[in-house]
Amino acid sequence: MNVLVTGAAGFIGAHCVLRLLRDGHRVCGLDNFNDYYDPQLKHDRVAWVHEQAGEFPLARIDLSDAPAIDALFQHHRPEVVIHLAAQAGVRYSLENPRAYVDSNLGGFLNILESCRRYPVRHLIYASSSSVYGANPHTPYSEQDNVDHPLSLYAASKKANELMAHSYSHLFGIPCTGLRFFTVYGPWGRPDMSPIQFARAITEGRVLSLYNHGEHQRDFTYVDDIIESIARLIDRPPQATPQEACEQPGPATSRAPWRIFNIGGQHPVALRSYVVLLEKHLGRSARIELLPLQAGDVLNTCADASGLARATGFQPRIELDEGLGRFIAWFLEYYARPAAHPPLAAEPAHEPQRRSL
Repeated sequence: MNVLVTGAAGFIGAHCVLRLLRDGHRVCGLDNFNDYYDPQLKHDRVAWVHEQAGEFPLARIDLSDAPAIDALFQHHRPEVVIHLAAQAGVRYSLENPRAYVDSNLGGFLNILESCRRYPVRHLIYASSSSVYGANPHTPYSEQDNVDHPLSLYAASKKANELMAHSYSHLFGIPCTGLRFFTVYGPWGRPDMSPIQFARAITEGRVLSLYNHGEHQRDFTYVDDIIESIARLIDRPPQATPQEACEQPGPATSRAPWRIFNIGGQHPVALRSYVVLLEKHLGRSARIELLPLQAGDVLNTCADASGLARATGFQPRIELDEGLGRFIAWFLEYYARPAAHPPLAAEPAHEPQRRSL
């Protein structure tokens, strides 16, 4: 099929494009290559995909550019859209909230409008486990209430789910939202904990663990995310007859719309996570314990049984194995300073202030 992947130079996007090309799909990518983090990493991801599976058309377009997105749809006529582009990061949403409105709300609206003008078989879009917010009960179920987000980023992802539902209801667009749980792996984002923590440990800098390291996260290896997407592409949701859906819940609807959790289902405490990083790096961490940060969710754990029922697949790669693969890539990629300049880091005397 003709598949459009937005955020094609991003972490999950590049892995997704590679898998789709290997599966024989015709892929068109979209990315704006912004400088939220070093754009060189994005270019290197694209080069990696080219080396592994050949070149693919990649349009440099910002999600806020509605005419350009419309022209892209008109030219390529995608049958499936996998929308992974967004302004990411919980912490950054406290510093630059308008970026989330422009990209995650306005940009998603442009994607929905183009899917309406040029009808698609299936729109798959990235949501986030952060939508569960203040929900204290785990494992998180798609049927749980998600009305109490703890950050603007989380609120924007909840808004995406509602926007998709309205377009699914009004225009019959089959929409599937995927709530990703702490995705990690090779080619990951440098603002996320695996690279942040690995850099701090290898450089001997202080590693700050917020909430005194008591967080638990449901880590999900990127290959499990991509396998889930690949299995869902040709499984668009169907409209549910009214008599079979008299009382739709948070993840069910009469419209062709649905939500899935994609998570490893085995939450790991932050301190245990650091121990595994130390093991694979062969170095000890210098740790500073700090209080909980604003916007942080305490613990996450996915109930992915809905995904299993729909696709016959559940995430299966254990954290120890996945971190081993990630660290092998990390050491190889960042050991080439001429080709890949070090990312901007805080001064050595400053603690590394990132959490999961």
